[in-house]
Amino acid sequence: MGLNIFNIECLWILIAIAISCCIGYKKYIWFFSIGYGLAIATTGIILGGLYSSRITSIMEIACILFILYGVRLSVFLAVREFKNHSYQKKMGMEIKDGKGMNFFVKSVIWLSCTLLYFMMCAPVIYRFVNKAGTDTCFVVGMVIAFLGVWIEIVADAQKSSLKKKNPNRFCDKGLYRIVRCPNYLGELLLWLGVFISGITALNGVGQWIVAIFGLVGIFYVMFSGAKRIEVRQDKSYGKMEEYQKYIQKTPIMIPLLPLYSVKKYKWLVA
Repeated sequence: MGLNIFNIECLWILIAIAISCCIGYKKYIWFFSIGYGLAIATTGIILGGLYSSRITSIMEIACILFILYGVRLSVFLAVREFKNHSYQKKMGMEIKDGKGMNFFVKSVIWLSCTLLYFMMCAPVIYRFVNKAGTDTCFVVGMVIAFLGVWIEIVADAQKSSLKKKNPNRFCDKGLYRIVRCPNYLGELLLWLGVFISGITALNGVGQWIVAIFGLVGIFYVMFSGAKRIEVRQDKSYGKMEEYQKYIQKTPIMIPLLPLYSVKKYKWLVA
């Protein structure tokens, strides 16, 4: 292709991501949750397999990152989906089950998710495809990405612990003292790191467009998710004076950025 964005190896990765996302046909929300984690883990596995003969020990880090992140996320979400009854009840009231959704609409969602997940991983994929090797940009990007994964793991653990002690109270301890959605902050850092890791490996306008679309896409999804959480928490805790003080002094997602609410932005689809 003239835009230099696709080859047979990319096709194998795209097919693997598409197969991983198929779980969403069972329950459409899984396109964005369990299927998402499976897609990222699968990308790491396929990259490691395709380039096993010429992958460097440092580049293996990227494969490990994707596998670690994807497996952890899928397991965490699956356990929450099937074991956490209070979560099931809350989500049942908030999100439609999709039982009336026809096959065509689900297929559009499936295709959109497949393309987005590929674009998000594209900076690393193109580094492998272009045989770019490793450099400072890659190392810095991987450090940021692993920091993001660590933040997500800690944030999820802190929230689970706090909810076990008091399920009817909002979380404002640990990382939640810094931002109200630290797990989403971790997600942003993960994909920002992935993008940075591939900056020096991207070859041509087409690859840059794909990588930028992936980064912008996940940032949009995360801020939309933050809006959904904000709306839900306002319904649950909005009458609590302590909660009002908390949201007025704690940024919603990015530390030190005085952005305390995103629910007013209609272009963010929660």
